[in-house]
Amino acid sequence: MNADVTRILERMIQRDPTAAGQLLPLVYDELRKLAAAKLAHEKSGQTLQATALVHEAYLRLVGGAQAGKAWDGRGHFFAAAAEAMRRILVDNARRKNRLRHGGDLERVELEDELDIEAPECREDLLALDTALGKLQQVDGTAAELVQLRYFAGLTLAEAAEMLDISTRSADRIWAYAKAWLHREMT
Repeated sequence: MNADVTRILERMIQRDPTAAGQLLPLVYDELRKLAAAKLAHEKSGQTLQATALVHEAYLRLVGGAQAGKAWDGRGHFFAAAAEAMRRILVDNARRKNRLRHGGDLERVELEDELDIEAPECREDLLALDTALGKLQQVDGTAAELVQLRYFAGLTLAEAAEMLDISTRSADRIWAYAKAWLHREMT
């Protein structure tokens, strides 16, 4: 399947109009699982569903500005999908935090320990997004690893493979990124 995805992504770069339609069936189930895992950590009453999140992320990836983007294979595509899902979730959280959606409620401070695996409220997600933006400026690899782990739901080994680094390096970077984000968010 990896080779099929890579070939289709190459055809998308060449603007083959049939490529996007062939890509979706190959990646849909995996994207849906990732989206469902991310939405499971959202507050109850979440109106965004996994299917809608996948569709929105997919449209952002293959349509509009990203349409002719050169994908460096499956890993790059899924990293971009994780980023798209992150942006959608953050945009949704920001929209719900507006005054008419209860945005005037008092902000709750984070616990002493940052559980990067499962922020439980929109404020945590927004704080994580802000901190990730800062981490991206300091260490792009660490920020990308966090996105792959948190937003794409990949294991450390899978994320290391997609970043083309050793699992040991990924483990070291993961520890650094969690500590950096914890310090930034508290």
